[in-house]
Amino acid sequence: MGSLKRQQPELFNTPFELGLRMVYLLFALRPTGADLQKLVLLDYAIIYSKDVGGPSSLHTPVPYRNAELFSRRERIEQGLYLMSTRGLIDVVLDDRGMTYVAGESSFTMVGSLSSKYWRDLQERCVWAAERFGRASSNELLSLFGENGHLWGAELEAVKQPYLL
Repeated sequence: MGSLKRQQPELFNTPFELGLRMVYLLFALRPTGADLQKLVLLDYAIIYSKDVGGPSSLHTPVPYRNAELFSRRERIEQGLYLMSTRGLIDVVLDDRGMTYVAGESSFTMVGSLSSKYWRDLQERCVWAAERFGRASSNELLSLFGENGHLWGAELEAVKQPYLL
């Protein structure tokens, strides 16, 4: 008989955790929403808010934190899907593409979690929505780049067209 390998559970930045953060962020952005790229950028802004001129960072600013952006986009997308299956996030498809907005059930969820972490998260989401909510994804890329927060090729590649 073969042995079963026991997988270590993921503790941080799981699709579930990122999905919950997206619910809070989209709740703060309502009634508008955001596309995936903007959500990736705003997620960094709410977690490491001190880096972009905001309140103290929600998470400990670790070295090379910009590398989180490599894996975060896919996990945010997975989290958005997970939260959409529960009515916490809605997806709007139109001529501009896919926009995520706070779902009807987001009001209940945001009001029900009351630990210090969730209150601090909500505060940073409101700050990010007020500070960056009206900017497009491209404007955010530009703004973060001008201020030294475009972490090298990680985000620059997103702006560049694919070369064949």
